[in-house]
Amino acid sequence: MTTPRPGRPPEPSSPTRVFVTGAGGFTGFALALSLARRGQQVRGLLHDPARAKALAAAGVEALTGDVRDAALVRQALEGVDLVYHLAAVFRKAGVPDSEYRSVHVDATRHLVEASAHAGVRRVVHCSTVGVHGDVNHEEPVAEDAPFNPMDIYQQTKLEGERMARETARRTGVPLTIVRPSPIYGPGDRRLLKLIGGIAKRRFWLVGDGSPHFQMVYIDDLVEGFRLAAETPGAAGHTYIISGNEAPTLQELVTEIAEVAQVPPPRLRLPLRPFAIAAALCERLCVPLGIEPPIYRRRVSFFTSNRWFDTTRARKELGYVPRMRLHSGLQRTLNSYRRLGWV
Repeated sequence: MTTPRPGRPPEPSSPTRVFVTGAGGFTGFALALSLARRGQQVRGLLHDPARAKALAAAGVEALTGDVRDAALVRQALEGVDLVYHLAAVFRKAGVPDSEYRSVHVDATRHLVEASAHAGVRRVVHCSTVGVHGDVNHEEPVAEDAPFNPMDIYQQTKLEGERMARETARRTGVPLTIVRPSPIYGPGDRRLLKLIGGIAKRRFWLVGDGSPHFQMVYIDDLVEGFRLAAETPGAAGHTYIISGNEAPTLQELVTEIAEVAQVPPPRLRLPLRPFAIAAALCERLCVPLGIEPPIYRRRVSFFTSNRWFDTTRARKELGYVPRMRLHSGLQRTLNSYRRLGWV
């Protein structure tokens, strides 16, 4: 556990001045809005001017820029009690490994150092359950499960965790790490291919559908972040934040079909030919900067087990996920339809 430096003020039970990096992303945007509604003074850093305008309309002080801009970050930390570090590079074709590392590792080091210098009372660092890779199929795993990152995103998120801990230990700033499971909710596109594909009856399973796929609804995740920030004893700890239900992929697909009021897909593709086709598509498309129609990460979606134990967050943070899977899927699908995506 990290120890605050001598002279650091005691942590308030409800910090009022917060800084959110990655405030233009799905989770960061929702977090910034939620904290502002709770009466906290929120400053967000993001790239998108349109999203910045929407945040400003909700009372958030929105700064447009890059988390790697050291001077901007130091300026943004002035007067801040609490930092939520959510800025990340998401997987896209043609993104070099150095881009992931510069955001997930280098920018994290500077942010934690600058937070210590600014007298921040806690940094909450967003990682991912992906640092554990494909977990045990027999039972859910907790925060002490072995690390097994499976791609550059997960690898650099793990490196970012380690950098955050090392820098917090060296500088004395209290740090809490949150590892969300796959995130879903209204307006997010990450599950659009899955939910939209099933709703339009253009989806098929690859493999036997037996791996578990445990997700977290956006509102539950936002509450998990807040609890990780405001619970006095959470400094120095890492928490997996996920939903209650952990369906197999077959069960999830059936549930989505029920929500969409369509028959569940019957067609299944054999795993090996699909994996070969995905690797070939990547080899041809990525050098040209084209998003492959199928890719190895999509294969891992059908084969990797995502099943997690949230006991630590429940006991130490009082975290209780509220959204039932069926209702969360219904809200997400309804939003896709309103937006014309399905």
